[in-house]
Amino acid sequence: MMRPDVKSMDRKELAAFVAELGEKPFRAIQLFEWLHAKRADSFEEMTNLSGAFRKRLAESSRLVCLKQVKVQVSADGTRKYLFALEDGNVIESVLMRYRHGNSVCISSQAGCRMGCRFCASTLDGLVRNLAPSEMLDQIYRIGKDIEERISNVVVMGTGEPLDNYENLLKFIGLLNDEKGQNISQRNITVSTCGIVPGVHDLAKERLGITLALSLHAPNQKKRLSLMPVASAYGIEEVVDACRQYFEKTGRRVTFEYSLIGGVNDSAEDAAELAALLSGMNCHVNLIPVNPVKERDFLPSDRAAVRAFKERLSLEKINATVRREMGRDIDGACGQLRHAHLNVES
Repeated sequence: MMRPDVKSMDRKELAAFVAELGEKPFRAIQLFEWLHAKRADSFEEMTNLSGAFRKRLAESSRLVCLKQVKVQVSADGTRKYLFALEDGNVIESVLMRYRHGNSVCISSQAGCRMGCRFCASTLDGLVRNLAPSEMLDQIYRIGKDIEERISNVVVMGTGEPLDNYENLLKFIGLLNDEKGQNISQRNITVSTCGIVPGVHDLAKERLGITLALSLHAPNQKKRLSLMPVASAYGIEEVVDACRQYFEKTGRRVTFEYSLIGGVNDSAEDAAELAALLSGMNCHVNLIPVNPVKERDFLPSDRAAVRAFKERLSLEKINATVRREMGRDIDGACGQLRHAHLNVES
């Protein structure tokens, strides 16, 4: 039987675990801070804990620490990491540097089962969900590597976060804890391809996070051709769930829209998208798609991107074009992991 994962425990769970080991309650706070504020790599580093306690911790629990397999550095400062998990699986994460601070995009699953046609994450299928500790440690490893604070976190890497719902909630709580990294919920974004029941469940939590919906099409027919999840949840149902999310949380929803040349970037597409989102407090993030060699899709040219944005603005839809980052280092979700797995096989 696998030993308990202490880095995935919240403070209440950790207090109960420490009590079982015969230690006083304040030891749980010390342990929590070593795990999440100081980002310790081993129990031996926890020098204000007694040697006997550290020995019991090592014998009765496990401390999840990812192993850095590879890092690619872009000319624009973006850094893409490949990490190995305890079981030999690999995941990827991305550091993006902005004027407002360092942002890390993390994976929530090893692989993905959503099957989006333009995404490399799904090429090798879903292996398993990540534990809260494995999601957190992507941020901790990168922060320690660059020796700088991570101020923003985006759960938008490999995997569908709402397909790993309970672990996602635990992760957010631990990341937000004042005794840990204390990253504000307003600086956490969770991206979903549109698992409608999960959106409704998340709304009930009334968190301060930003919800991002991967839309990528202006109508059901085109969305279904790009995203198999649309066969389960139609585009109108997905957008309505986002409207309800805003009504319950007061948090503006972001719609991610990958612009694919000749597929979803016409003037008619822009007009249809504007009509779909009309009257909604939202933001559209336009993203020229990252080419993936296993797919035939190419990004829209600059003129098409500009015209698409201008049409949305004309229709009073708030939109920006995401700055292209990391394209010279396989910046698209899943590309580095997929390349590694192909070499291994």
